[in-house]
Amino acid sequence: MKNLKIKNILIVFVLMVSCSDDFVNVDSPDANSESFFNTEADYASALIGAYDGLQYTYVNVMLGEIASDNTLCGGESATDVVGFQEIDDMRHTPNNANLRDIWNWMFGAVNRANFILEFQDKTDFPNKNNIIAQARFLRAYYNFELVKWFGDIPFAIDKRIQFGDQFTIERSPKSEVYSLIEQDLMFAAANLPYAQAQKGRVTKGAAQALLGKAFLYQDKFAEAATVLEDLIINGPYDLVTETRNVEGVTILPIFENDFENNIESVFEVQYTDQEGAGFDCLQCSEGNVAVGFNGIRNYNGPVFDSGFSFNVPTQEVVDAFEAGDIRLDTAILDINAWASNTGATFATGFEHTGYYNRKYIARKGDLNTGDANLTNPNNYRAIRFADVLLMAAEALNRGGISDTRAQGYLNRVRTRAMLPDVATTGSNLTNDIYKERRVELVGEGHRFFDLVRTGRAAQEIEGFTTGKHEVFPIPEIEIQLAGNTWAQNPGY
Repeated sequence: MKNLKIKNILIVFVLMVSCSDDFVNVDSPDANSESFFNTEADYASALIGAYDGLQYTYVNVMLGEIASDNTLCGGESATDVVGFQEIDDMRHTPNNANLRDIWNWMFGAVNRANFILEFQDKTDFPNKNNIIAQARFLRAYYNFELVKWFGDIPFAIDKRIQFGDQFTIERSPKSEVYSLIEQDLMFAAANLPYAQAQKGRVTKGAAQALLGKAFLYQDKFAEAATVLEDLIINGPYDLVTETRNVEGVTILPIFENDFENNIESVFEVQYTDQEGAGFDCLQCSEGNVAVGFNGIRNYNGPVFDSGFSFNVPTQEVVDAFEAGDIRLDTAILDINAWASNTGATFATGFEHTGYYNRKYIARKGDLNTGDANLTNPNNYRAIRFADVLLMAAEALNRGGISDTRAQGYLNRVRTRAMLPDVATTGSNLTNDIYKERRVELVGEGHRFFDLVRTGRAAQEIEGFTTGKHEVFPIPEIEIQLAGNTWAQNPGY
């Protein structure tokens, strides 16, 4: 991590680990003894462990695109990462290994945050509310991912889920999980500053933005509009308007390495090129694994580096951009046009479309330790100010609050893209906001969930079955480990 270094540390918890087919006990001191959480440094160390789970979310981002109509799985062949291919075709089952990764990694991360909160009252120190607020944001972030992917989930409040607990903890309705998410984020927003000393730390703005998003996912439009407009008006964020010419192509540089943690970044997952991983333990990487997976197959040329050609944008999403929209070249690399202009060479992989996710493919000059495709330092822009503006516009419009203010926020995003203002109202404005979200956020992992929460998935995603594919299956092995007490999601 550039500023907030995330390390895998052995701290006192029981963690579900995807490298195993069972729960794994991590040997460590007894958390109830006097050996831990006696100093601020102990809490700070445990918090670093909770941040570590953010780096695993690279697969959530990739699959949020692959599951949607924005991209195809790609890769080398139809059997290259079978779990990705199944999700792309909407034929995934409870035995999908990649869905189990999301389940295990997010629950492990929740456990790390809950480890801190379980002992939050043990020791007092001046900076305690800040640390607890960060832990509560992280718990909310991971729980939000789990609810998005799996719906009702087993969860615990201020305590770890330990081996044996799975037999007694039921899957809770997602409304209860959302209630905890809201409480956590309200506490975080009330106890965090807009700027932290270290880049990458959770801030008040990040908590407000995620809270507004959680409200929006529940159709709580008034609540979402209130918190998001407060952030827009009082927060320190703005849109990056600087442009850059790269080999004759004009782009917004917000996804370049030298523009990380910029004024538009509300929350950013920090990655580093240090401490590489292998394919036997992808979550061990300190780098953004998705960047290598998204990369151009066998590429040789300027600016970019090669990768595995997964997550390739479709012609449909390219055609969704209006003429003159500078975000097209910012978001999507037309490899045929690029090769023609620069002399670059490349190979074609499975489901080759001629396009790549330019936001998250490797750039030349990225120094890497170990396998360069698994340790890329490109940060994930988890919440951008443009997203905040579009969420506020949607809440104001769909909530019947103010189409005028909704237009204002929408048009701020369009002006930056060098497009004319829209003046529509009502359902026409709703559709304009939906279109804008697609082109603004393509490649960032939001599209599938936007389609699901707005009831449009069945009409946009080939193979999507209403009443089934809104959520993904609980991994079968997890149901078995729970003594078959958890019901599977409908249709699986």
